[in-house]
Amino acid sequence: MTPLIDLHTHTLASGHAYSTIREMATEAARRGIQILGITEHAPGIPGTCDPIYFRNLHVVPREMCGVRLLLGAELNILDTTGRLDLDEKHYRCMDLRIAGIHALCWQGGTRSQNTDAMLAAIHNPWTHIISHPGDGTAELYFEPIVRAAAATQTLLEINSSSLIPSRGKLSARPNNLELLRLCRSMDVPVILGSDAHIADSIADYRYALPLLDEADFPPELVMNDKPAQTLEYLHISI
Repeated sequence: MTPLIDLHTHTLASGHAYSTIREMATEAARRGIQILGITEHAPGIPGTCDPIYFRNLHVVPREMCGVRLLLGAELNILDTTGRLDLDEKHYRCMDLRIAGIHALCWQGGTRSQNTDAMLAAIHNPWTHIISHPGDGTAELYFEPIVRAAAATQTLLEINSSSLIPSRGKLSARPNNLELLRLCRSMDVPVILGSDAHIADSIADYRYALPLLDEADFPPELVMNDKPAQTLEYLHISI
């Protein structure tokens, strides 16, 4: 697979990332990326941008260095109700909305309660992608999550960054394999995410790609080399 899409990246605005939008676009162009998603952390993460950042996204060109930009947020699923940390007036300013669980602002419960929280986020009509569902931050039941993702055309991310050994996320590998096997059995597409926090990491899927082979995952269900199909699936117009 030659990746043409990376929809989960961060810039300096997220507070703990290290490249500008233009630096990200320049590197994406060099790597042959056609569509780059820049999804800054929403306010639940310490040190990230103020909500007004998202209200002002209209000033940023949506094409830079020949790369189409989708600008938005990685929203935080905050608790077992599935509550997210921005509101509709901010969502309307974004091209792309990812939602995920982060330990810094997550108030979890039982495995069933955690699963219900993610299901609520998936059924939220503003959510396009669920970030790193398999990273182990919350214990989850994956079968209902895959079924809900299929029903709502929400993409589940196989997050390559979560699989970096030095991050110590010991359950990420088995969890992502389980997700891939369930998605394969139900014919549900996935998207690989770099979660790049510096331009050098754009479309770096080196830790995720071996899992596709191990799970015998069909290439036609991996969206990263299918720009037009991905936008259609997510109902994103550009």
